[in-house]
Amino acid sequence: MTVRRARVFGAPARKRPVAAALAVAVLAGIALAGCSDSSGDGSDSSTSAAGEDGSEERPAAEPVTISTNLKSRQGVPVDRLLEVTADNGELTKVKVASAEGALPGKVAEDGASWTATERFEPGQQYTITTVATDADGKSQRATQRFTTADLTLDQQTYPSVAPLQGETVGVGMPVVISFDIPITDQASIEKHLKVTSSPAQQGSWHWVSDQEVHWRPKVYWKAGSKVTVDADINSVPAGGGVFGQEDRHITFDIGDAVISKVNAQTHQMQTFVNGKLMKTTPITTGKPGFTTRSGVKVIMEKYRTKRMNSETVGISRDDPEAYDINDVEYAMRVTSSGEFLHAAPWSVGSQGSANVSHGCTGMSTENAAWIYNLSKRGDVVEYTGTDRPMDLTNGYGDWNASWADYQAGSALR
Repeated sequence: MTVRRARVFGAPARKRPVAAALAVAVLAGIALAGCSDSSGDGSDSSTSAAGEDGSEERPAAEPVTISTNLKSRQGVPVDRLLEVTADNGELTKVKVASAEGALPGKVAEDGASWTATERFEPGQQYTITTVATDADGKSQRATQRFTTADLTLDQQTYPSVAPLQGETVGVGMPVVISFDIPITDQASIEKHLKVTSSPAQQGSWHWVSDQEVHWRPKVYWKAGSKVTVDADINSVPAGGGVFGQEDRHITFDIGDAVISKVNAQTHQMQTFVNGKLMKTTPITTGKPGFTTRSGVKVIMEKYRTKRMNSETVGISRDDPEAYDINDVEYAMRVTSSGEFLHAAPWSVGSQGSANVSHGCTGMSTENAAWIYNLSKRGDVVEYTGTDRPMDLTNGYGDWNASWADYQAGSALR
């Protein structure tokens, strides 16, 4: 089979004067340069000629013209989705690669085009290699190189995702995506974030700040659900000349529904597993001036032992209420502001009858060990009995907004 040169740009259906053709090629700039063998016999393959039997031979097929949607070969924007098209023929193979690897894409069913399914990496030289067939079924090859715009670290934002890959969490756990620099075009980023679950459950994104967006279902997760998070933000504009970097794909599981109900008036905590009451625990919560917040809280972290220092919650060391305990056992954080469930052997005499803590929920060491061993990140603790409300942004406070208000926090609403 003779390999022919792919013609770059120019109208395929008619001939042009040489000068005009060169002008088009210069203006187009981004057409693919071909390379092929030639017959070397000096004949014009597009001119009709008589065959040996005296019949007139059909003119050779027009060469395939390969083009792209790029306007330049230098400084190509990273958010561009590359398209390669073929005129007068069909694409049979397209490879687009840089030092970072190949750019995935798909050839259309009719062979007329190839479209990338991912965006470019910054500061890379890419080579496009195409193979196409003309009307005569002959293969033609072409190549082109171009360079993408480079980005500084201040122009790139990287996402981190909670839960972790493969983690099993509780029914109250939101999906949390955090960015290392502020996002000013939140809608652009949110369009490329997706949460799916089995069984399917309705949910919504909610921006809690310009660097953090959460997703929660309308009601608590169904126990046993399997959840997938796709953050396909690589090279997606984030506003202000900033672009997302590094797609993330996370799968996690929802475990048993462990929900504890704390009543600060009765000084009791009831713990339910999949709807069944498992234990009622005497507890103590915050005393006057350190009132525990009422509302829905979610376990954020667990510590077998943790140092608790009052200075971290705004109580200076010379305050009469100051404390510094090195080894508080079975500590489970439920707010960013410093509320925990934990063992408090020093207050056992008040547990079940009075509120004497600095805002945490204290219980005996034995009872704290029991709830600690049962619990996991994402388990729910519902508080009632105080006039100090929990808010949306104090830890995983996502359940303290109505469904309508939560949906309103989406950048796409």
